[in-house]
Amino acid sequence: DDRHAVQELPRCLCRILPIEVSLDRAMSPLLRMRVAARWQAAEGIDAFELAPADPAHTLPPYEAGAHVDVHLPNGHVRQYSLCGKPGIGNRYRIAVLKEEQGRGGSRCLHDTVAVDATLAISAPRRACRLQSRDGIKVLFAGGVGITPILAMAYELLGRGEPFELHYFARTRARAAFLDELLAPPLAQAASLHLDDESAPGAPPALDAALRALPADGELYACGPAGFLDRISGWWQREGLAPERFHFESFVPAAPSGDGAPFEVEVASSGLRVTVAPQETVVEALARCGVEVPVSCEQGICGTCLTGIKEGIPEHRDQYLTEQEHAANQCFTPCCSRARSPRLVLDL
Repeated sequence: DDRHAVQELPRCLCRILPIEVSLDRAMSPLLRMRVAARWQAAEGIDAFELAPADPAHTLPPYEAGAHVDVHLPNGHVRQYSLCGKPGIGNRYRIAVLKEEQGRGGSRCLHDTVAVDATLAISAPRRACRLQSRDGIKVLFAGGVGITPILAMAYELLGRGEPFELHYFARTRARAAFLDELLAPPLAQAASLHLDDESAPGAPPALDAALRALPADGELYACGPAGFLDRISGWWQREGLAPERFHFESFVPAAPSGDGAPFEVEVASSGLRVTVAPQETVVEALARCGVEVPVSCEQGICGTCLTGIKEGIPEHRDQYLTEQEHAANQCFTPCCSRARSPRLVLDL
């Protein structure tokens, strides 16, 4: 697999390859897109079909589980999963839940971005990839978490691999893309679980679906934090193989460690600053006049990705791969911290 391949590289390549790959991803040129279509996919969820603003431009291909950074008219940048059929057509599709209590990204899309509007987006980035191991793939989606799961279902159909898809929502009106899920070719593999249509006294649909997982099943899940926490907790209690559970969350991972202060040093100037327990590295550097470009500020987009010359980071992002985390050659200073007393940053 990829991990073994990296371990077999010469030592010098193992030290520099993760940084080069990650920084290239963070700084890739933006794509100028036009909103070709927009429609309501469910209550509170609108779908946007994006086409190249220049019809002659061919969009980069993507695999299921990929997302794009969307640069919004209000200056925010938000990450949305691609939920179309990978490899089909020269268009991308995203679906966005309007969060009234959010940070303003989804409201901007819903309230100001109409058909024929132009948007800048990043090239697709993969967060959760379908593995090639044996065993049936089981897909769990909660609410708007259907977006990456739908793309995975289409990719598995294209591969000719058997799979199950379980979609959990509060009501039928709040379940997105039902016209696709309940019609061929997805209908045969898809099961819809609605809170308001469950039989009185029946066990929770999520618990029942987990108990019915095939013995050799590999689970992929996406949805709200509470939904994923329940699945993760059950998986651990059952003692199932962790490498067969894959998930994508809408929020950064819960902080680990005690949040103790640590020191960062700017390699180019020798400037040293202490990062307080409730302060980010980006904020600490800004106090001293060192500006690090940021976007999502949640460790998702990779805009702030910074190289590390010395020290061991405590990774709290969802942008870097497991191999890049293990290499400890770069980190996201918007959310990640340090395991060592000091980090020397390649700034």
